[in-house]
Amino acid sequence: MNVKTLVKKLKLSKEALERVSQTIRRAEENTSGEIVLALAAESSDYSFWELFAAMIASLAAAICAFPFAGKIRAFDEARNWSASEWTLPAIYVFAAFFLVLLFFVLINALVPLDRLVIPKFFKDKMVSDRAERAFCECSVYDTRERTGILIFVSCLEKQVRVLADKGIAQKIGPDLWQLIANGLAEEIGKNNAEAAFCEAVEKCGDLLAQYFPADKNDNPDELDNGVVILER
Repeated sequence: MNVKTLVKKLKLSKEALERVSQTIRRAEENTSGEIVLALAAESSDYSFWELFAAMIASLAAAICAFPFAGKIRAFDEARNWSASEWTLPAIYVFAAFFLVLLFFVLINALVPLDRLVIPKFFKDKMVSDRAERAFCECSVYDTRERTGILIFVSCLEKQVRVLADKGIAQKIGPDLWQLIANGLAEEIGKNNAEAAFCEAVEKCGDLLAQYFPADKNDNPDELDNGVVILER
């Protein structure tokens, strides 16, 4: 899945992205914390698992072709084929293998199939790893009081991570962030991404405001409030 497909799938127009950005800005007015929302089409290209699934499907097709070897031989003998007993059956079996392999390689780019063939434990790890990289790429760590928070959404895997910097983690446990992440993932699944993003940002802002209230005389906006769309 590419960035263009991601934006289209989530129905995020320029106006929608701006509304989410404004929600982030308003949420940060009441807290010294900084909120970053980052979106990724997918957290890995998963090429190994796509090829692995294609190989398994091709092998299954070849095995299914073996019981028809006798019929294939009889069909060709009736037409005076002079090849050895197993030549033609073997050709048909290997043809089935490579045709199915080619077919699966071509359709593995389809998102629903990717979700089906990639093991959940691997997707979970890739999303967590990508979220941690995004934390650095978006400079969430680079705030004065270490009070940055990242809301990371990976579309293909339909997963969300909320990562808090050291200053926040000392006062707010991960369970609360996990609840927000779960709620966001559920709402995105209902095809209401814009409202889901705004609601998640507001919840993070309210929680941060309780523990890290804004200093009205000194509350700089340290990180960009725009929605970050990450390239692969």
